[in-house]
Amino acid sequence: MVLSGCAIIVRGQPRGGPPPERQINLSNIRAGALARRAAQGQPDTKDTPDEPWAFQAREFLRKKLIGKEVCFTVENKTSLGREYGMVYLGKDSTGENIAESLVSEGLATVRREGVKANPEQARLSDLEDQAKASKKGLWSEGYTIENPRNFVDSLHQKPVNAIIEHVRDGSVVRALLLPDYYLVTVMLSGIKCPTFKREADGTETPEPFAAEAKFFTESRLLQRDVQIILESCPNQIILGTILHPNGNITELLLKEGFARCVDWSMAVYTQGAEKLRAAERSAKERKVRIWRDYVAPTANLDQKDRQFVAKVMQVVNADAMVVKLNSGECKTIHLSSIRPPRIEGENKDKDKRFRPLYDIPYMFEAREFLRKKLIGKKVNVTVDYIRAATGPGEGTPAFPERTCATVTIGGINIAEALVSKGLATVIRYRQDDDQRSSHYDELLAAEARAIKNGKGLHSKKEVPIHRVADISGETQKAKQFLPFLQRAGRSEAVVEYVFSGSRLKLYMPKETCLITFLLAGIECPRSSRNMPGGMQVAEPFSDEAMLFTKELVLQREVEVEVESMDKAGNFIGWLHIEGVNLSVALVENALSKVHFTAERSAYYKTLISAEEACRQRKEKIWANYEEKPDEEVVHLSEEKERVANYRPVYVTEIADTLHFYAQDVETGSQLESLMETMRAEIAAQPPVEGSYSARRGDYCLAKFADGE
Repeated sequence: MVLSGCAIIVRGQPRGGPPPERQINLSNIRAGALARRAAQGQPDTKDTPDEPWAFQAREFLRKKLIGKEVCFTVENKTSLGREYGMVYLGKDSTGENIAESLVSEGLATVRREGVKANPEQARLSDLEDQAKASKKGLWSEGYTIENPRNFVDSLHQKPVNAIIEHVRDGSVVRALLLPDYYLVTVMLSGIKCPTFKREADGTETPEPFAAEAKFFTESRLLQRDVQIILESCPNQIILGTILHPNGNITELLLKEGFARCVDWSMAVYTQGAEKLRAAERSAKERKVRIWRDYVAPTANLDQKDRQFVAKVMQVVNADAMVVKLNSGECKTIHLSSIRPPRIEGENKDKDKRFRPLYDIPYMFEAREFLRKKLIGKKVNVTVDYIRAATGPGEGTPAFPERTCATVTIGGINIAEALVSKGLATVIRYRQDDDQRSSHYDELLAAEARAIKNGKGLHSKKEVPIHRVADISGETQKAKQFLPFLQRAGRSEAVVEYVFSGSRLKLYMPKETCLITFLLAGIECPRSSRNMPGGMQVAEPFSDEAMLFTKELVLQREVEVEVESMDKAGNFIGWLHIEGVNLSVALVENALSKVHFTAERSAYYKTLISAEEACRQRKEKIWANYEEKPDEEVVHLSEEKERVANYRPVYVTEIADTLHFYAQDVETGSQLESLMETMRAEIAAQPPVEGSYSARRGDYCLAKFADGE
């Protein structure tokens, strides 16, 4: 038997019975000590690991000496009976000197202190110097794994031969990697077994089924030759998968109910995460071991409501969308298990209006990715769960009920694509929370790739900044932009919002601004809106017109021709999408009338002919239309001469637009009397500041700057 790199057990030839054993320790050298377990019942003791090259020295002696005939000499014997000497391979001392072989391979060091000089000692010292010069064994560089992450990455997830030396619990082992003899602790990727909790007094308390899980792994792997795929090394913890000729221990532990899946390491598992989920699901259904009290969640959806095909109408920020079902109903769908980009910390500029789409880093990129890929297209929706409505909490807003689903198009999981580009993150759940995406493991793997490649939110580069000016309702700013938009002719734009059938908000990429855009040449039914006098009732077919416009242009790339601007700073012009003039389309579908301002446009004839066709069919807004009878026109034989009626006036002000203001001289006395009355009223009852706020339609009394 080989006890260590410098101690062996020898026996003589059997003569009438088993020969006695004798321990021989190699003199003048020292090999590393092997690992030792902590003494039972002594809480102050701890496990000690192998010293460098201790195992390799023992293996060197085992392969060279076990079963071989040796010759030894005893040079010294201690008071405790320990014998030190030299061992030679063969029947006499002319054979190979084992101590010299160990030293020459760099597997042992020479004792230089307190040793008398002799030829054997000098020979060992020379061999040690040669081993140092050759950088063998103990004298080699890089024995210890100083950077486990780089070591794992250098293997490129290729299987490595190994021997399992120790099993800590069902999912954590100590393995000796061959042929370099690295001793590493490996945690099985994707699972976790019950563990042994160390108490304050040093005793270990096993969790339910911890001992059974440890025995399950020990009985199959301990001291066995296996292959290990080292998959990742987060926080200096090496994650891997152990492959045995009889199967994958990770899947077996799950299937037998000795382990549960863990999300944080599932993403790096290379043998198919769906196999682990299936094995865990099998154990849950059979309610074995750790799943003996498992209660399956009840399904609250019919199959037809769980899977359906729908058309994407609108993308809401970066994790939700409005889809139109085959029944015509619109429904908001949230992507399962992902979180859109969020702003870090509080908004520093509280005076500035916060716009999440442009102010949150990567929110605009995420929305654009979904918009370009999904808008107007049919997708497959698989509802994973419905999150119940939540009330407002301390510092948290209330959320309505949410339908969370996996959305695919052309076989591509949209949430996975979003996460892989670093434009969203994956939500972490409690282990007992089954309300998650049906492709949760793929999402985790996609996020791991995005983090490794430094994409999007995980990039170390400066975050992109979008400076978008909103000039909606800003008359002065709109006047500055008007000449540029008029000269540009057809400009590219994205429809961000639809207020009504003919009123939209556009994003102009070239000018990086938001504008309110009114369709020219038509008069669309007005939608309901708040007015100073109360809520204005919606006109007939206003909702249909708005829905038509939404379906055709919302969040689509369009072309606009700006012709003019109204006094509120809204731009007026024509909008085209894929060769279709939206104004003409609304008129053709009997959802709008032709406005007289269209007479000077190039589209007037098209608008008139479309309106006439709808009027003849009496569709929608023309359903109750009745043609007016032709009135007989009486031609006057003589035209009366225009009579001028001149009146004296007093000009009070001349405006820049060739307008002037005047007062009638004949009513001057009445005006003077009225002014005197008002001055007396103001003197008697001076107004109190802030006591009255004017409304539209009220008559007000005010003074000029000079007090008159």
